[in-house]
Amino acid sequence: MDAKTLEVLEKLEKTSEEFWNISRQTGNFINMLIKLARAKNVLEIGTSNGYSTLWITDALKTTGGHLTTIEFWDKRQCIARDNCKYCNLEEYVTFKLGQASDVIKNEINEHFDLVFIDANKQEYLSFFELVHPLLNKNGVILADNIISHALKVKPFVEAISSHPEYQVQVLDLPDGLLMAYKSGENL
Repeated sequence: MDAKTLEVLEKLEKTSEEFWNISRQTGNFINMLIKLARAKNVLEIGTSNGYSTLWITDALKTTGGHLTTIEFWDKRQCIARDNCKYCNLEEYVTFKLGQASDVIKNEINEHFDLVFIDANKQEYLSFFELVHPLLNKNGVILADNIISHALKVKPFVEAISSHPEYQVQVLDLPDGLLMAYKSGENL
């Protein structure tokens, strides 16, 4: 990771409560996972100010991949765009503005190696239902706030944990990160 990106990440960490950013540990884990999996096509649901976007695009720079990220609030997306541009990572990301469910239904027609969900917790289940057919075999779904918002995400956790094509583990990272591997066949 270059000095500019590290500088911006450190700056954004000071506003993490205002923008509901993931932790540094979670960002580092996602960055490493993308590199290890050699993921090329990633979907992020919930851009916010671009903190997680920077972790993801930095990894995709290594794999030669691309991120599509969805944000509902235009002011937050503007901040994220500026951060990616400043870090010279804008070529690795496409920004989509709008309600995530609507954007996925109407604007997304590609498949993904990895999907990261960190948006409205009560919509996690509907996000899963929408992205399941878009996730490649051997793909991964990551979802943040599984421990910190356990009641709100419970329907999602139950659905993905009982789905026959997924192997699921909740990781003890700050706020709890669910990792689900899609085998593409019944496990």
